[in-house]
Amino acid sequence: MIREAHVNGIKLVYREEGDPISPPLLLIHGRTANHNDWNGVTQHFAARYHVFALDLRGHGASDYPGEYLLPEMAADVVALLDHLGLERASLVGHSLGGAVAYHLAMNHPDRVERLVLEDPLPPYPIEGRGPVMEDGSPGFDWRMMHDTERQIVRPDPAWQEGLAKVTAPTLVLAGGELSQFEAGDVAAMIPGAELVTIEVGHLIHMNARDRFLRAVDAFLNG
Repeated sequence: MIREAHVNGIKLVYREEGDPISPPLLLIHGRTANHNDWNGVTQHFAARYHVFALDLRGHGASDYPGEYLLPEMAADVVALLDHLGLERASLVGHSLGGAVAYHLAMNHPDRVERLVLEDPLPPYPIEGRGPVMEDGSPGFDWRMMHDTERQIVRPDPAWQEGLAKVTAPTLVLAGGELSQFEAGDVAAMIPGAELVTIEVGHLIHMNARDRFLRAVDAFLNG
């Protein structure tokens, strides 16, 4: 069911599936995507979890407020948890959504049961990226692309230190040599994080869905 919440000064749209008495699980999509990016994945987890898949600010049917700092996007998710009456939830975040998830986990460690980061953005500068070229693609705010790109190229140095504050059991899924990101670096910064590499590139949950689901199921059930 598609719902909306007015939290942190904006409207967030989210999909809800599963039994409300089941453990809560929040899915956070990557840049330019929306909750539909998890189609199939949502239904799989809804058999055992109360699943929420949101549209981040600047994406899908959620508001486009024009400001897209990663800590503020994480604050949106905390506000959504408050709206839903959830003290704690497990998080699964892909790419940009992975960065949002680890910001939440390092700034609000009491709110995260378990943390899954699928090929997340690293918290250190990435060199050699070309400029964002607008092509009119719909479904997201291009200002979000520019704002998040600046943070990818020049992230706050404090973010690396912040990852050491993550206390939730953490699984980092890496796409291997075909990915543009070194997810293993993120795993090394999080105390006790488990690293699983699936050599299919950045879109693990799409390119190797069965292996993605097996790895996440094993971790969440651990």
